Amino acid sequence: MSDPERPQTLAPIVVEGRNCWRIERANKARMIVDAADYYALLKRLMAGAKERILLIGWDFDPRIPLIPDEQGNGESLGYYLLRLAKDQPKRDIDILRWNFGGLKHLFVPSIVAMILRWKMTRSISFRLDSAHPVGCSHHQKVAVFDDHLAVCGGIDVSSTRWDTRDHIDDDPRRTGPDGNRYMPWHDSTMILSGPIGTALAELGNERWQRATNKPLRDLSGTGENWPDDLQADFNDVDVAISRTSAEYDGREEVRENEQLYLDMIAAARRFIYFENQYFTSGAIAAAIAARLDEDDPPEFVMVMPKTADGWLEQMAMDAARVQLVRSIAKARHGDRLKIYVPHTKGGDPIYVHAKTAIVDDRLLRIGSSNLNNRSMGLDSECDVTIDTALAANKGVEPVIARLRESLMAEHLGVAEKDIAATFEHSGSLIETIESMRGDGRSLELLDLVAPGPLDEFIADNEVLDPTSPDAMFESFTERGLKKSWHRGRHWMKRHRPFRRNKG
Repeated sequence: MSDPERPQTLAPIVVEGRNCWRIERANKARMIVDAADYYALLKRLMAGAKERILLIGWDFDPRIPLIPDEQGNGESLGYYLLRLAKDQPKRDIDILRWNFGGLKHLFVPSIVAMILRWKMTRSISFRLDSAHPVGCSHHQKVAVFDDHLAVCGGIDVSSTRWDTRDHIDDDPRRTGPDGNRYMPWHDSTMILSGPIGTALAELGNERWQRATNKPLRDLSGTGENWPDDLQADFNDVDVAISRTSAEYDGREEVRENEQLYLDMIAAARRFIYFENQYFTSGAIAAAIAARLDEDDPPEFVMVMPKTADGWLEQMAMDAARVQLVRSIAKARHGDRLKIYVPHTKGGDPIYVHAKTAIVDDRLLRIGSSNLNNRSMGLDSECDVTIDTALAANKGVEPVIARLRESLMAEHLGVAEKDIAATFEHSGSLIETIESMRGDGRSLELLDLVAPGPLDEFIADNEVLDPTSPDAMFESFTERGLKKSWHRGRHWMKRHRPFRRNKG
């Protein structure tokens, strides 16, 4: 592997107009891991907003408590928003969620009743967003407060998401609105303040206007409500915003997230650490395989769920993942890709919903995009990235390393300092994990169970995971995993010069 001690001057991976929309300054930024911490913070941020709370998501469940008690009960999100509206009626509370996903709520009387109460509250605007092609979803998870402070990542404000970083077995607080317990859940997001928050507010305003045909009202532009007791991981750094959106109603297709993944894979020298829900993109897999065919390739470590959430997703996503991983294993250094599943102390698998990536401890990316076709060109997505090769970000590599060590320590059930010491000695993420894996709270290698005939057909033809809206209507002979794989291979061949960062 590449020598981490060799002096090197790296070119930025993030480039405006290529793999990101905007690069803006964050006065402060912090990674938030798992929904227990995020929901508690969200409650404070909403209370501290002076003029507007803007919530954009794939799903919202007004029945969930943001801070559950020992039995999983507590003041619901719906009633909390009503209380905020009553306490400060001049503050706007604007909620925008994907329309198709919201249809299931029509069959839950308590949700319908709460939405009607929101509708009757002047300062609360709840809208469903249908401004997308057939078959697409709005998958972004963005919250903006007073157009200055924002949260962007992978955590939905929905049921079955709350959990702590301890992922306690049979935690009664992990009880859904239906009264049933749900599995341990791992996730991540990022809070950011300053001009980057304003940029995310512009993104939210644009989407609101497309969905409702009306813009959000202008704000005074004063104030920033970063909590005084919340320590930032980063201060005065430049952050890139990358998007995915399908071509629709005169808007061009945007595939910045896919391009950034490909550029990250091409530029990596030592490793990429992924936490992701899915791995079904043939183009991404082919790019990894191309790197692993090199003489001295980086390592690729993926922390993922054991199976996808839901029967249909399991048929489509799990089978495709198996086929792609087996194809990558044929590369000369195929053993430098490892996929791990985190488990609780009692041995139950933890569901990984996070979309986090760290390259060589020089780039940190957090967002809503999965490593699947839908996130590359079909669904709306939003990711934020801190690249230390940008001039403003010089010297923050140790912070990114600490955050990676924190994530690995959480999954392995060990101390962060032990992760740091072992990695410093070995220089290998895989060796570090393998030397520290054990029973109970730990990481286990993914068991690549061969898919059945139906699962294989669905995966091969990308039936539930098309690469674009048009692909949904193409014949099976014109699409599929193999075509996506070849697209990734061809991209790597054409862009080999991009991999030669200065140094």
